[in-house]
Amino acid sequence: MFSTLFIVSLLTALSSVAAMGPAAVNLRTAGNFAILAKSGVSTVPPSVITGSVAVSPISATGLTGFSLTADPSGQSSTSIQVVGKLFAASYAAPTPLTLTTAVSDMGTAYNDASGRINPNFNNLAAGLLGGLTLTPGLYKWTTAINIATDVIIAGSPLDTWIFQVSGSMTIAQGKKMILAGGALSKNIVWVVASGVTAGAGSHIEGVILGKTLITLQTGATANSRLLAQTFVALQKATVLN
Repeated sequence: MFSTLFIVSLLTALSSVAAMGPAAVNLRTAGNFAILAKSGVSTVPPSVITGSVAVSPISATGLTGFSLTADPSGQSSTSIQVVGKLFAASYAAPTPLTLTTAVSDMGTAYNDASGRINPNFNNLAAGLLGGLTLTPGLYKWTTAINIATDVIIAGSPLDTWIFQVSGSMTIAQGKKMILAGGALSKNIVWVVASGVTAGAGSHIEGVILGKTLITLQTGATANSRLLAQTFVALQKATVLN
C-alpha cells in the first residue's frame, strides 16, 4: 500500500526538523501501570501482560481469570499471565492510597488530553483512518473512528500525538498501527470517550485513556498502556509497555 520510496522520503523529511506535536500528556502515577481500571480487569487465558495491573476502587474480586497468588505482604498478588504485580483497593496499605492517587491521576490525564484545543486535524477522513499516515499533531473527531486497514504513525522519537475521539474506536481484525521514523508508542495518546475495541489479531500503538470499556479480542496485541475509567477485557491478548 505504501511504497518504499514514499516511506524513505517521509522519514528523511521528518528527521531533518525539530520535535513536533502537542505538549506531552503527563500520566503522573497512572503511568506506573500497564493496565489500570476502576470497575475491573478480566482475562481469558492465556494473556500476556508486561507491567503492573491494578483496579480501584473495586476490590480484588474485580481481577478475574488471573488465578492470583497473594504476596505475603498482602499488598499485591502475582499471576503467571503477568510479568509484574497485580494490585487492588482491597489489598493491604499502602496499596489503597497508592491506587486512589493513580486513579485520580488517570482522570486528570484524561481531562488534559480531551480538553486540548485548536486541533491540527479536525474530523480527518471522517474517522476512517485505514491506509493513512498520521504525522505529529493534535487530532479531533466528533464521531467514532475506525481502522479497517493498517495505519502508519510517522515521526521522530521526540514527536507527539494526541487523538481525541468523541465516539468509539474500533480496529478491525488483523489490522495494525505501524510506527515509522522512530516514533515512540509512549508519545502517542488516544483519548476515547466511548468504547475501544481491538479486533482479533490486531495491534495497537500508544497509550489509551478510555472513558469506558477497552476490549482486546483474541490474539490482539498492544504496545500500550490501557487506562480505563470502567473496565478492561482481554481475550488471550498481549499487552506490552
